[in-house]
Amino acid sequence: MGANKETLGFQAEVKQLLNLMIHSLYSNKEIFLRELISNASDACDKLRFEALNNPSLYGDDGELKIRLSFDKEARTLTVSDNGIGLTRDEAIEHLGTIAKSGTREFFSALTGDQAKDAHLIGQFGVGFYSSYIVADKVTVISRRAGVEAGQAVRWESAGEGEFTVEMVDKAGRGTDVVLHLREGEDELLSGWKLRQIVRKYSDHITLPILMKQEKWDEEKKAQVATDEDETVNQASALWARPKSEISDEQYKEFYKHVAHDFEDPLAYVHAKVEGKQEYTQLLYVPQRAPFDLWDRNARHGVKLYVRRVFIMDDAEQLMPLYLRFVRGVVDSNDLPLNVSREILQESKDIETIRGGCVKKVLSLLEGLADSEDAAEKEKYATFWKEFGRVLKEGVGEDFANKERIAKLLRFASTHTDTPDETVALADYVARMKEGQEKIYFVTAETFTAARNSPHLEIFRKKGIEVLLLSDRVDEWVTGYLTEFDGKPLQSVAKGGLDLGQLEDEAEKKEAEQAADEYKELLEKVKASLGEKVKDVRVTHRLTDSPSCIVADEHDMGGNLARILKAAGQKAPEMKPILEINPKHPAVQRLKYEEARFDDWANLLLEQATLAEGGTLDDPAGFVKRINELMLALSGK
Repeated sequence: MGANKETLGFQAEVKQLLNLMIHSLYSNKEIFLRELISNASDACDKLRFEALNNPSLYGDDGELKIRLSFDKEARTLTVSDNGIGLTRDEAIEHLGTIAKSGTREFFSALTGDQAKDAHLIGQFGVGFYSSYIVADKVTVISRRAGVEAGQAVRWESAGEGEFTVEMVDKAGRGTDVVLHLREGEDELLSGWKLRQIVRKYSDHITLPILMKQEKWDEEKKAQVATDEDETVNQASALWARPKSEISDEQYKEFYKHVAHDFEDPLAYVHAKVEGKQEYTQLLYVPQRAPFDLWDRNARHGVKLYVRRVFIMDDAEQLMPLYLRFVRGVVDSNDLPLNVSREILQESKDIETIRGGCVKKVLSLLEGLADSEDAAEKEKYATFWKEFGRVLKEGVGEDFANKERIAKLLRFASTHTDTPDETVALADYVARMKEGQEKIYFVTAETFTAARNSPHLEIFRKKGIEVLLLSDRVDEWVTGYLTEFDGKPLQSVAKGGLDLGQLEDEAEKKEAEQAADEYKELLEKVKASLGEKVKDVRVTHRLTDSPSCIVADEHDMGGNLARILKAAGQKAPEMKPILEINPKHPAVQRLKYEEARFDDWANLLLEQATLAEGGTLDDPAGFVKRINELMLALSGK
């Protein structure tokens, strides 16, 4: 059979991952068995799903199972399943490459610190490659369900940069993963040790994990395998058991199986819903964001079961996109067993289940956010750091739960003046000044740009808190979240500034006076700038800067226009309004300027554009103008 043997090279990332895996995860090497058993379980689930439409795939072997065996003489440990199996092409694709989006970001985030890298590897998902923690060579023999015995594939690699594939004979369908153990891993050639690892990490697997029963042999003074099979795990659906019978440790191990994660979950909720719809949900929030979180097209979601029978992975209809970080299981008693993705899209039952799952997840997050317990509050802070930007998407995507989501949002603000997003809208409202009617915010491309925005000057002077928004998604949020707790949200960089009762009579009179006094100058500046601006007016916002630009009440803000442009979308042409500060020496000088009036007027607009985070159409012209005005002022 060696004539068709082919040697191929690993994808570069696989080489890197193998090297890291062996060194960084060795301290918790037992997880390799959990990963291989989880893969075997997934392969059986996939066969079960495909067989719904094609029962002949089962052949004469309808009982799905996983088997563990070892050979002390050969020093091998084998994990076998009779699941879907692999074709030659699938073996090359799944075992020789990492097809995860975010791969590059993952490798650039590695530090060389083994403890830190171990967390990152777990976050990336260790899977099959964890075999190399304990094995110096791995052989995979697999036959896809429905193909001839001679069409099986044998894949083999020592994990050092290349692997071989060849076609072989295999009597039954499914996959055997044979680990050739490294020196010093002899404890894995013990039935007692393997049973202990299975019960610790894989007890919840719904399929039976079989091993040969062992009996004590007096002559050999050792445990000897018999011909009888025994089931090592409970082999019952963990989520179907009463909560009182499940330990915290079992919940955590089940999460690692279902999410292919290395770390414990941040929080979870387990509930049985009865009534018109009967279903069980076991949903988890991870501790860390996966690397493909920002790929909205990547398959995310929870596993769907119908009456304990696996139906599909990543049933995205069960969870909206803004909750795509949630992992877990939903088991329905009412859906048909042959349900397809197309049927799910139309199903009213699924809509009800989805609504129930969303409410449970939001309640779980609310419980953390509103808890008096410092540890729970810290958990919410961790959640927000990892998933806050994704949750923000829900404000525009889930109208029914918009208010609940709004309460969970956290922002940076002038109250703390740090980039940490810790301020809830309810906190802001509780701190509002007497007479304040609006929740004020400023959007910018970076936190520093938001914090130093000239639009904040009057607010800082009066001690009025302003939310500092610098996430791209914040423009989307403020577009949909127009009020909170009856208080409208108001951009400090849009429309005329009306501080209502926060402005005293003397200030109002002074502003009116300045508008009259500078009326002629305003018209002259507007004429000088021509088509570049929509209007020129005296500002109420500035205390230190000479000028700023604002968008008209119903126009698109400058930051949103820049975001659209950067994304390759057309933003409507909007002319800004230039506001000038009559108390500033530069503006007072302009009142009496004749020779270089146009240069000074343009300079006020250009510096206001830059301060707001915008870009200039003619940067070279701006530099030339600055230089000439500086020389003129120095009298040269």
